[in-house]
Amino acid sequence: MRRLLLALPFVLLPLAASAAEHSHDHDEEKHEHAEHGSLDAHEHGAAQLNVALEGTVLELQLQSPAMNLVGFEHAAKSDADKTKVAAVRSQLEQPLALFGLSTGDCSVSQQVLESPLFDEAADSHEHEHEMPHDGEHSDIHALYTLDCQKPEDLQQLDLRELFKRFPATAKIQVQVIGPNGQQGSELTPAQPTLKF
Repeated sequence: MRRLLLALPFVLLPLAASAAEHSHDHDEEKHEHAEHGSLDAHEHGAAQLNVALEGTVLELQLQSPAMNLVGFEHAAKSDADKTKVAAVRSQLEQPLALFGLSTGDCSVSQQVLESPLFDEAADSHEHEHEMPHDGEHSDIHALYTLDCQKPEDLQQLDLRELFKRFPATAKIQVQVIGPNGQQGSELTPAQPTLKF
């Protein structure tokens, strides 16, 4: 009986390898589907916000179709389009106001704004392939790291100002990881707050 138990792993090994190979193929299909699914996730009017509070560090990551924030997704060619992109970028550079973080004594230690629309070399032909073309989708990603001297005072996230400044944004899927665990919610102009 003991010999049979010792031999069992060797008998099951080819089956496990075959299952792993099948699982790997299935995972690749899932990954490919997820990549295509992420394209489908580009929904005008909808955005995503991930929030993490650990100790005194608060991180916010906003992802939105450019249409919600700028009003278009094509490369900014006209002066009016360039002015609009610059204005949106300027507003996104004010996370304390956008996310209603008046408490917690927070200051921005790092911020990164990414979008093909923010590419300063948009007029350069060498970067032309990076710019969205007619019919293509363009997103805006904003990542903020804040140092909060009084994180215990952070009671809620208030996106009222974000909805006000960017009225084409109808809903934001929010995921929060904080001292009270993980929670998720959909915020709207009618329901713009989420407690930490």
